[in-house]
Amino acid sequence: MRPILTPVQAPFPATRHRRTKRSAALRNLVQENRLAVHDLIWPIFLREGTAIEEPIASMPGVSRLSIDRAVVAAERAVGLGIPALCLFPYTEPALKTLDCAEAWNPENLTNRAIRAIKAAFPELVVMTDVALDPYNALGQDGLVRDGVILNDETIEALVKMALIQSEAGADILGPSDMMDGRIGAIRSALESAGHKDVTIMSYAAKYASGFYGPFRDAVGASGLLKGDKKTFQMNPANGDEALRLVARDLSEGADMVMVKPGLPYLDICRRVKDAFGAPTFAYQVSGEYAMIKAAAQNGWVDGQTVMMESLMAFKRAGCDGVLTYFAPEAAALLRG
Repeated sequence: MRPILTPVQAPFPATRHRRTKRSAALRNLVQENRLAVHDLIWPIFLREGTAIEEPIASMPGVSRLSIDRAVVAAERAVGLGIPALCLFPYTEPALKTLDCAEAWNPENLTNRAIRAIKAAFPELVVMTDVALDPYNALGQDGLVRDGVILNDETIEALVKMALIQSEAGADILGPSDMMDGRIGAIRSALESAGHKDVTIMSYAAKYASGFYGPFRDAVGASGLLKGDKKTFQMNPANGDEALRLVARDLSEGADMVMVKPGLPYLDICRRVKDAFGAPTFAYQVSGEYAMIKAAAQNGWVDGQTVMMESLMAFKRAGCDGVLTYFAPEAAALLRG
């Protein structure tokens, strides 16, 4: 924990806190936290086809992109200085099965997109999602038998998925499934296969949240999910458990950790950073994005101001970076 400092201050009028607020230059000199373009990871959604930009109704300004359009988005990211994209596929219903085999198909949508983006922009970091829900006929993050999410069998599937994504050229793997022991299994498999430099950003503290609804629209999972995810995702009432899960994932070989959702769990971000000092990220999830966009569209808030204020909150809470659908809009503002 960081020490709590209580400096002695002279009484008013010797101390006037407004002195350092009276001009933009003075305010900038004493600003404690700074948001930069290199703090941003831009999640994008993929779909099959060519020349497709398919708007997502519940996420204004966000579209599903065919691979050629994803490459255009990558070009935009490079131009804005955004260092990384994170890829999420909309899988055609016919490819969703109980065994989730499309997840480790070398020619699946995500793997083809990885290759296309890295071929065009090798300097851009490509992050992937490692979980079975985009490929699962039941919409679950793991394999299901008799209504039960199978932990160990799911890990075997996730390892195959992670290896295929690494072979396609992924720089960062994002295991988002929350199965016990998956980080250690994936790390061991990567080492054995010669992918020793592939980075793992573990979704270490992922809560069973109501803020994911628009995302499920985006990946075609709305109405598909059977049951809930409370047997493996975190209880929103728990904080100490998050620290235990982060400690476990770091010990198993995670290079970076994530808290998800973001703004409702800033206290967890702060505790994780203070406890471990490891690279800590937050995901400003679809529901957070949609709420700000909806309020702005209705004229209830200034959209740009609230967007930037929300992103600065992550930095203040100790995050090293944030996954956000606002990335291109925020980057354009930050670059002036």
